[in-house]
Parts: sequence; structure tokens; C-alpha cells
Amino acid sequence: MSGFKLSDPFATNNTLLPKAPDWEDAPLGMTVHTLPMASELAQADERRTRIGRLKMLGVLLVCAAPVIASYFTYYVVRPEGRRNHGELIEPQRPLPALQVQQLDGSKISLQSLKGQWLLISVADAQCDQACQKHLYFQRQLREALGPEKSRLDWVWLATGDAPLPDTLKSALGQATVLRVDEKTLSAWLEPAAGKNISEHLYVVDPLGNWMLRFQPGIDMVSASKAKKDLERLLRASAFWDTPGR
Repeated sequence: MSGFKLSDPFATNNTLLPKAPDWEDAPLGMTVHTLPMASELAQADERRTRIGRLKMLGVLLVCAAPVIASYFTYYVVRPEGRRNHGELIEPQRPLPALQVQQLDGSKISLQSLKGQWLLISVADAQCDQACQKHLYFQRQLREALGPEKSRLDWVWLATGDAPLPDTLKSALGQATVLRVDEKTLSAWLEPAAGKNISEHLYVVDPLGNWMLRFQPGIDMVSASKAKKDLERLLRASAFWDTPGR
């Protein structure tokens, strides 16, 4: 009888089944991937450290650039024949972390004066004639700056324990008066050779650096020259310094 032959569905037919890939028959490998050498890790860390330091240096230069530019403008880029009345202090000396006393008896840090240009005088609290003369010229110099005077603080560092003369109190309304120990202060401010610390007026920039010392014996002529120095400093720093702390 003709018909068809049923094939055994469970019969193995090697021609129909896909061939197993070679890796299935291969033994399990125990290959360990190559790790970086210790020297390579050290070099990579060194590169990262160097790049980090360069970035930090770049940030510091960007922050310092305005101040450097203003001093360069003031002391280097100037017309021929111009002479500065003030003496540049090199290196500049930052405000020390001194505790000073206000007239009401409260104490503050001297570094709290940062953020403004400062015109400073130093004298005994009894304030003799020379002291009163300095205070007068400080006030006049500040007022002569006109609209720019808000960028300059008038500061009197009073030494000694004597009470302030009553006759001065009304005239010191716009001044910052602080009691300070003269010996401690002398570690920061320094007079010219052979002079006393009370004979000068001192200029501190908004970053808190003492950077200029005016010649002793201030009078109308020298005050006019000092005013020009202050105007040049304020003009040269106008693009980075703003009024108020």
C-alpha cells in the first residue's frame, strides 16, 4: 500500500540542528583584565593636581588683576613730570587681626574696616595741636573729593587711655575713632626713618592693605598734593571698587 512514512519526531537529525558555537565547547576562561600600573596612576594623579593648581592660580590672578591694574595705572602709566606726594609701601602690609575699642566701649576687629579706602591718622587721645591739625586736614581732604568721598573713610586711631577732648567730639561726627594700643599698632604702621608714627597720614586700600604713606608736616600745599594722589587712586580703581562695604 502506498502512503507516507511518518518520521520519528524524536530522531536526531544532525543536518537540521544548528551547530553549537565553538565557545560552548571551550573551557571556562579565567582571564584577568590588565590593571593600570602604579606608576601610571601616580602620573595621572600628578596631572590632575597640576591642572588643579593651575586653575587655582588662574582664579587668583583674575581676582588680583583689577588691583594690580589700578596700581600700575597710578604708578607707571602717568604723564611725564608727574610726582606722587605719597610714598608707596612695598611690600604692602595687610590689616592685622587686632581687637580695637570704639568710643562706646564695644570692641571690633581692625579688619572690619576692609571694603573702603581709608585715610588714617594716629595720635594720643588727648589730641594736641598737631593731632587736631591732622584731623582737620583729613576731613578737608575727604570733603574735597566731592561725590567720591563716599569711597574714603576718615579714621583716627587714638592711643592712650585719656578721654577725648569734649571740644573735638562734635567735629568727629563723620570720623571713625578707634582706641588702639600704639605698641601693637607699630607692628603694622611704620613711620619714615627718624619720624614718629603720629607725623604721617596713611592710606589703606579696600582690600585692607596699607599701601601709601604721606610725608610728615602736612599743610595747605602738601594737602593739595595729597588730594591729587587720592583722586588718582580713586580714579584708577573706579572699575573694581564701589562705594560702601
